[in-house]
Amino acid sequence: MSFNDLAAKRYSVRNFTAQEVEKEKLEYVLRAGQLAPTAGNLQPWRVLVIEDRQARTKLRDCTTYHFNAPVALLICGNKEEAWTRPYDGKNSGDIDCSIITTQMMLAAADIGLGTTWVMHFDPVKMREAFNIPASLEPVALLPMGYPSADAAPNPKHTERKPLEGVVVYNSF
Repeated sequence: MSFNDLAAKRYSVRNFTAQEVEKEKLEYVLRAGQLAPTAGNLQPWRVLVIEDRQARTKLRDCTTYHFNAPVALLICGNKEEAWTRPYDGKNSGDIDCSIITTQMMLAAADIGLGTTWVMHFDPVKMREAFNIPASLEPVALLPMGYPSADAAPNPKHTERKPLEGVVVYNSF
């Protein structure tokens, strides 16, 4: 399958089976994140794997968007470790975490797992529930598992603006 075919096939899964994700598949997804590029290759991210019953119960107190997935990955960034652009102070931490998250989403789709990118969670509750150090900022949550038989893309999934509407050559 071509990369663009994989990217088109992937969709936000909001309904999972109870089947646990095999360790080898979880590690495949995590390895894809590890291989992702970051600014200056500083790798200022950390991933919390939320997989046991007690941790998933705590997750439910932090967001309603857990979708009862058998595993969730909480991607956190360390802004002090991230590269900062010297001209204006723009920090790459959120961007680096976004790259990691995207790469893991696509890797999951490649091996038959579904994911949904979630940013709608209470970061204070997340910090407290999972003892997240002050140096780390929760950026993205990735519920993951096997899509249920009735899982389907959102009807708007295939809607895309034409390239002519979003790409400009040489000057705005």
